[in-house]
Amino acid sequence: MSVTVFAPATIANLGVGFDLLGAAISPVDGSLLGDRVTVERADHGLSLVCLGDWARVLPGRPEDNIVYQCAERFLELLPESNRCGLRLTLDKGLPVGSGLGSSASSVVAALSALNEFFDRSLGPEKMLPLMGELEGRVSGSVHYDNVAPAYLGGMQLLVQSGNHFCEPVPFFEHWFWVVAYPGTSLSTAKMRELLPAKYDRADLIKYGRYLSGFIHALYKKDQALALAMINDVVAEPYRSSHIPGYVQAKAALAKLGIIASGISGSGPAIFAIAETLHNARQAEEWLNASYLAQSGGFVRVCRIDRNGARRV
Repeated sequence: MSVTVFAPATIANLGVGFDLLGAAISPVDGSLLGDRVTVERADHGLSLVCLGDWARVLPGRPEDNIVYQCAERFLELLPESNRCGLRLTLDKGLPVGSGLGSSASSVVAALSALNEFFDRSLGPEKMLPLMGELEGRVSGSVHYDNVAPAYLGGMQLLVQSGNHFCEPVPFFEHWFWVVAYPGTSLSTAKMRELLPAKYDRADLIKYGRYLSGFIHALYKKDQALALAMINDVVAEPYRSSHIPGYVQAKAALAKLGIIASGISGSGPAIFAIAETLHNARQAEEWLNASYLAQSGGFVRVCRIDRNGARRV
């Protein structure tokens, strides 16, 4: 028996919802932007093979790879009688430290594939906390704004109250999300260290106003209000100067008519929202010419991915 699961790339924070809001994305050309994990039965033990464009930057020892650790942790939760040897294959389609939910994609694909292999022994109420726990080993802290949309699809708001772990929120179907990864990598843990330990009361009030106003605008289908609310007072003021070319890119995209832009996750990837495919292609052209810094960088025109993790 063999099970392969794909988990899509994600944009965390979306500028307005630091650690509480994220969206899964898929390129409009039909390609897959994310990671795939295959689980197969083996005679004994655990083994891991890494393939794909970004396998070369992963840890050399399988035991240090988060996919291997996902399997170890998942097996711990099973009755001993259900455990067996496993062979795992990670097809690494996302660059590490990109700001596109690379570690979350690996974790979600791995745990979802393991759960499918073992007849869905764990429900979503157990899977999401487990995904957060494992992803936190890579990012340095437990948060769910990447794993929730990668697992469930769409745009997810983290509420973490009682039986409601996260809730899907509506989004503007006609928006195109252009993402650009410049080819450089940034450590999520180090980018979090740039943030202040305490925030001014005024900034806390602004953050609450912008996030609540944005969610309200989504439900009211009020695009003008939604765009007015996309203001990052938590991360962008402290991170933007550490992402080469970001400030210039944001200004240039605005001149092209991009209706909103921001840092994707911890960066260095940037996201830009366009109302039309023509405008999205203009942004794509500029970003390809002016934002990509090293080989391996890329730009993709995307839509929100409704599906999240799925067998392929």
